[in-house]
Amino acid sequence: MPREIKNEFKAFSAEFLVYLGLVVGYCLLVLRYLAGWLAGLFHHERKLYAGLALALIVVQGLVLSRLTTILLRLARWGRKELK
Repeated sequence: MPREIKNEFKAFSAEFLVYLGLVVGYCLLVLRYLAGWLAGLFHHERKLYAGLALALIVVQGLVLSRLTTILLRLARWGRKELK
């Protein structure tokens, strides 16, 4: 396997593992602290729940993407655009 492909594979693997850890942590936090409140909101205020769920999805994506980028820069892993 050429060296460049190995480096790209390492960068992808590192990014995947970091992102996986962050997503699992986020899910556990949401399930622990927001599950009851979100379930109540789902049963009583569907429109508010829908808007809040969309907002949580967007914010989660932005925050996790930014955290992944920062962590990979700190670890000096990643692709050329992260350096």
